[in-house]
Amino acid sequence: MYRRHTIGVIVPAYNEADHVGDVLATIPDFVDRIYAVDDDSTDNTWRIIQTYAAASREDDQSLENGALEDGAPEDGNERLHASLPDGGAVVEPEIIPIRHEENQGAGGALRTGYVRARDDNIDIAVTMDADGQMDPGQLPKLLDPIVEGDAEYTKGNRLADQASRREMPPFRLFGNWVLTQLTKIASGYWRLQDPQNGYTAISHEALSAIDIESLPDDHEYPNDLLVRLNIAEMRVADVSMPAVYADEESTIEYKTFIPVTSITLLRGFCQRMKTQFAADRLHPTILCYAAGIAVLAAAAAIATLGGVNAVDGEASVREPTAAAFSLLTSVGLFLVAMRTDAKDNAELGVRR
Repeated sequence: MYRRHTIGVIVPAYNEADHVGDVLATIPDFVDRIYAVDDDSTDNTWRIIQTYAAASREDDQSLENGALEDGAPEDGNERLHASLPDGGAVVEPEIIPIRHEENQGAGGALRTGYVRARDDNIDIAVTMDADGQMDPGQLPKLLDPIVEGDAEYTKGNRLADQASRREMPPFRLFGNWVLTQLTKIASGYWRLQDPQNGYTAISHEALSAIDIESLPDDHEYPNDLLVRLNIAEMRVADVSMPAVYADEESTIEYKTFIPVTSITLLRGFCQRMKTQFAADRLHPTILCYAAGIAVLAAAAAIATLGGVNAVDGEASVREPTAAAFSLLTSVGLFLVAMRTDAKDNAELGVRR
């Protein structure tokens, strides 16, 4: 336990035989359960997970035998919550090995762990990748805002300071920046950065408030999850984390990731607008976004008309001028919409 809260760590793994053992071995002792989810790996990942899980069961059996002699309750969940009231640790975390029969993707593996942690009534569920990029020593920084009641969801942020940004490859840094801006618009969490960071923690309350079973299968799941959390009015805190890159390789396929994530963000934005402002059709955020889209469409139509006229030999400055004015107007409307949206959601973004 950590400060009287049970902690479960979800470790989704796909072909991480070189790293998953070290990750499982270095997770802090105050963690109660580790949900190691093998997403139908083709290497030795599953065998390594099983080896560590067997070792954790031996330790847990030793504790269980001793606890039962002292009259402890026989139910596993009750023992989990009542074993260490002072928040200390006696044994290493129990490792729950889970294997998918078919590959379900990064989001699918995470979804499996979330459902198990929720059903086990774990107070805080943490996600930690199996590639060794996430420092287990940083875990208390993610847990503290939730334990202290300041947030229901925390996530790592590798862009918080210049030193961390320098550790990130330039291509990833640029892509991360673009995704940050788009995710802010879609999710309504205007203070967040680094939305693809997989080092996160979520309270049982938040996990139970969203439809976690429908979380997307692929790498767009963090963006979709943030939209769901905002609709449920959950507070999110960014936590500064160092960027660590070694010999691991990204499993993201950008040819599919970019269009799929774009669609996910657009769908999430529309869902959030519909849910949050359904009771107020004249809300300035919706009015400005709608007007901005309409004016932008008008600018495109005017520009197209000007191009047709130029081909017919009737070129003039009216169409380009009108198109430019419409474009600037639409930008202004979008900026006003973003400002009002950020103001409405300010309390959901927690500064740490």
